[in-house]
Amino acid sequence: MAQGDSSGRSPWDYPRHWIADVLASDGGVVHLRPIVPDDADRLVRFHAGLSERTRYMRYFGPTPRLPAREVARMTTVDHHNRVAIVAVLADDIIAMGVYEGLAIDGRPDAAEVAFVVADEHQGRGLGPVLLEHLAGAAAENGFTKFEAEVLSENPNMVAVFRDAGYQLSRSFDGSTVHVEFEIDPTDAISSVRNARERASEARSVANLLRPMSVAVIGASTDPRKVGNALLRNIVAAGFAGPVYPVNGPVHNDGDDESGDDKDGDAKAGTKPKPWAAMMGSAYTPPARRSRQRQPSVNGIRAYPTVRDIPDPVDLAVVAVPAARVDAVLDDCLVKGVRTLVVVTSGFGDAGSEGLESENRLLTQVREHGMRLVGPNALGVVNNDPEIALNATLAPRIPQPGRVGFFCQSGALGITILDTAAQRQIGLSTFVSAGNRADVSGNDLLQYWDSDTATDVVLLYLESFGNPRKFSRIARRVSQSKPIVAVKRRNNAMSPVRAARTQAGRIDDEIAQMVLEQAGVVRVDTLDELFDCGSVFAFQPLPRGPRTRIIGNSSVLGSLAAETARALGLEVTDTVDLGAGASEDAFEDAVTEAMTDPGVDSVLVVFVPPVAVDADWHARALMAAAGTPGADAPKPIVSTFLAVEGVPPGLTKPGPDGLPAFGSIPSYPSPERAATALARAWQYANWRERPEVDPVRADGIDHEGARTLVREALADLPEAGAGEAPTVRLDPIASQQLLEKYGIHVVPFREVRTMHEASAAARELGFPVAVKATSSSWRGRLDREGARLDLPDATAVITAFTELSALTGDAVLHVQKMAPKGIGTVIEIRDDRSFGSIISYGLSGRTFELLGDRGYRAMPLTEYDARELLLEPRSSALVHGEGDGSGVDTAALADLLVRVSALGEDNAEIRSLAIDPILVSPEGAAVLSAEVVLGPVPTRADSGPRRL
Repeated sequence: MAQGDSSGRSPWDYPRHWIADVLASDGGVVHLRPIVPDDADRLVRFHAGLSERTRYMRYFGPTPRLPAREVARMTTVDHHNRVAIVAVLADDIIAMGVYEGLAIDGRPDAAEVAFVVADEHQGRGLGPVLLEHLAGAAAENGFTKFEAEVLSENPNMVAVFRDAGYQLSRSFDGSTVHVEFEIDPTDAISSVRNARERASEARSVANLLRPMSVAVIGASTDPRKVGNALLRNIVAAGFAGPVYPVNGPVHNDGDDESGDDKDGDAKAGTKPKPWAAMMGSAYTPPARRSRQRQPSVNGIRAYPTVRDIPDPVDLAVVAVPAARVDAVLDDCLVKGVRTLVVVTSGFGDAGSEGLESENRLLTQVREHGMRLVGPNALGVVNNDPEIALNATLAPRIPQPGRVGFFCQSGALGITILDTAAQRQIGLSTFVSAGNRADVSGNDLLQYWDSDTATDVVLLYLESFGNPRKFSRIARRVSQSKPIVAVKRRNNAMSPVRAARTQAGRIDDEIAQMVLEQAGVVRVDTLDELFDCGSVFAFQPLPRGPRTRIIGNSSVLGSLAAETARALGLEVTDTVDLGAGASEDAFEDAVTEAMTDPGVDSVLVVFVPPVAVDADWHARALMAAAGTPGADAPKPIVSTFLAVEGVPPGLTKPGPDGLPAFGSIPSYPSPERAATALARAWQYANWRERPEVDPVRADGIDHEGARTLVREALADLPEAGAGEAPTVRLDPIASQQLLEKYGIHVVPFREVRTMHEASAAARELGFPVAVKATSSSWRGRLDREGARLDLPDATAVITAFTELSALTGDAVLHVQKMAPKGIGTVIEIRDDRSFGSIISYGLSGRTFELLGDRGYRAMPLTEYDARELLLEPRSSALVHGEGDGSGVDTAALADLLVRVSALGEDNAEIRSLAIDPILVSPEGAAVLSAEVVLGPVPTRADSGPRRL
């Protein structure tokens, strides 16, 4: 189809993936979708609500009203030549962007773009968001350039284009500025989009964790009810703003009672006096109350609905039955509530019908411009004294600290909070997202990235909603803050059974490698999570792997040394002080280690005999830890009295008396202490790598590849029920696609007769190979599907005749012989946890069955490529013994980078296998490639920003 031609598409028939929920710069949600004729009345209302100046800036004139003909034209588009996208809040249009092709002006690849935002929503960053989505739609329709006419007195509009990362070409014509720019994605554009995304998502989480006021919807006078526990915990924590119970007949959890609760103060566990300062208009001292009976819950005035509350409400905690949640949303919209925390269960956790209800809830929440935590959430905590928010059902939360915690499981959240409190790991913030319909771990990572109150991030993950985005964000956050994650196996079988299967083991290996690539410390259990959290929260990072073990038990010291060595630490010495070692001996030994430049970390094993005063040894250890002569900060961990957490004697108290940085964590066993220390070194080692961006190799024809992919997908076949349609490229098309990225396949020809085979061999040059093309014969260990090193035409004809009779293939390949080498394979595949990943290993059925592959998320950096080459256990066969006898690994790394770029730029590649690649000292020769294309499974982290 020529550019600028009408697509013939119905005005209601638009690509459904253009629908998106996005975040404005203030963290609020806005719904984007293409315009349809049914929007005529909404468009008229939107235009009428614009100020005179806004209309003038958009239409270059007063334009007090839109003529009916113009309304019809603006709402009836073909979604190809003319595309209009509206931003909707509730049922109202609040912004609109449009592009129109300029083919009639002889510019088939260019389109004119314009947009307008309602006055009350200007300054929320909606212009750049609309521009992103219009550019994405235009690129899909074959346009490469946008143009715009802007009034000279409207510099803010020009700034929108410039600040989006586009390289502008401008010309002036008196009162107007003509702007032109290419819309193809560039690194600059991606950088700007990611920065805006980071800021808006962090702001939306800040709205959640730093509210000025809270309403508890479903607050109850019954202490057995969820609504009562929520209100009680919020008040008991000393929340700094007003708290509003909502206890109407519709918005409660089954308790229709109202009236004074005489025992409210006692149940809340707080004294009335502090409430007056924190409750504002929500609390009135008894002496000032009207004699008229006022509804209340736990002694706090209650309201029948959110909209009846006289003051603003930022956060609503919802504890009404699932069937009543819908009734809450409209009230929250009217009230301007920014965020909902829904603790109610009975949604996605209750089967298919519940999941449908959850999807409806999410749609409504986002259409109302809000963010949602839950449903089925435990709640949220912010320990900042200026906020003091405990909007959870947990009876006990940890003390304030520098650790941020995110978990998906509401049921597990109480255990997590209790364990953190027991081990004295102070939390800055905590979010239990429950069913995680909206707010996810990615959102929290964006917030913690810039949160000065959080130094360590702990995650308990059951799945990755947007794995590519997680990898991208985690890689950035890990540069400055350690992330420790428990990642459950995403397998329908039990973890034990899954671990026994090939698929389960490979999935686990992929998770491990991809998380390590992003700098995430991956652990398997909650105990390990808190073990690592303790060392990161209280001790500095080791500068190297050299570890000294000091203790009064040779057995425990040996156990610690064995574990440390197995996990990559270098045990420089194991100092056994003897069972009766004095506190002076401990202090001297630790002091020596702290001042020794050949020691990077210290592990102290202490099991006191009956007659030893442990307090003295604790003081000795703390004194040695603070040695002024230490050549560098060094982490110390201990097995002091087999205590789990921070023993009182090893606590360095902060201003509030709680354990602060410099406290020494203790572990029940030497193995756990050594493991935590080893993981701290692994993270520190990762962070010391030079920060490099994903590389782009030379000689890449991106547009040529996109054209080949679009042409191949033009005739996508129908797929069966529950399956995505795919198309497998033939060998010639696969070769052409790879060539666009500088990946050269050893020349070959398809032949059907012996004469064609003989002619192809002479054209390519001897020696050649004749190979079968059917999958059952290619890659066989006995090589029966190929005849190699054929020196002349007679040998080629004989080989063709034999293979044709043996395999029954109508088409064979004649290929020029490549230099002898070791067979390797590079693949791109879809992983159910991480999306598209790239893998590398040795070629052959044996290595495939052994699962001896390395995996990485895309795109690859230079470090990623080099590390991936060393990941397989069999990599020594390729690299030699370090004596220079290995192959050309630089060529192999370059090939990895090119394949990564191909997969990253063309998300329609559902799978790609380059097998075999013969690597030798002369280079890397690609013999064969197979490419499968299909619809992009998700656009969540490609193209314009979206939730």
